[in-house]
Amino acid sequence: MKKLFLTTATVLAASCGNALAAQNSDAAAEPPPPCSSEIFHQFDFWVGDWEVFGPAGKKAGDNVISVEEGGCLLVEHWTNTSGGTGQSYNFVDLATNKWRQVWVSKGATIDYSGGLNDDGAMHLEGEIAYPNGTTAPFKGTWTLNEDGTVTQYFQQYDSEKDVWNDWFTGTYKKKK
Repeated sequence: MKKLFLTTATVLAASCGNALAAQNSDAAAEPPPPCSSEIFHQFDFWVGDWEVFGPAGKKAGDNVISVEEGGCLLVEHWTNTSGGTGQSYNFVDLATNKWRQVWVSKGATIDYSGGLNDDGAMHLEGEIAYPNGTTAPFKGTWTLNEDGTVTQYFQQYDSEKDVWNDWFTGTYKKKK
């Protein structure tokens, strides 16, 4: 009986050990969580609760950029000093492996895509559409500055004059 007990205990211990080893092997082989690779963090410098100032230093508005959907989405909530609002979804488009922003406000929609440029700034290009039906090429660049501020620079293309016109330049300063 004692020999049967020892044999049973040995077999059980070996089975448990094999099962535990297999479980640990499966855990080690699990893929990383979605949206955890480096590309999904390229725009993290824009995340935060910000005050935004125009080129002359006058406050233009407030902007909150939050990380949502397990790190797969940055959501922007803009409010200008007159109370006007807008929102954007910012994400890595899995079909193109590029960053994409879709902006929506009462005054316009913007859909553009791109990625980090050689200077490490986020640069997106696409199109702006206005309620009256007009559209134009549009581009935006977000640059992290040494002091922790972010410069946002937008341009709209004027096809009649064949020039890019400044549309908005803002300096983001984190709220304290």
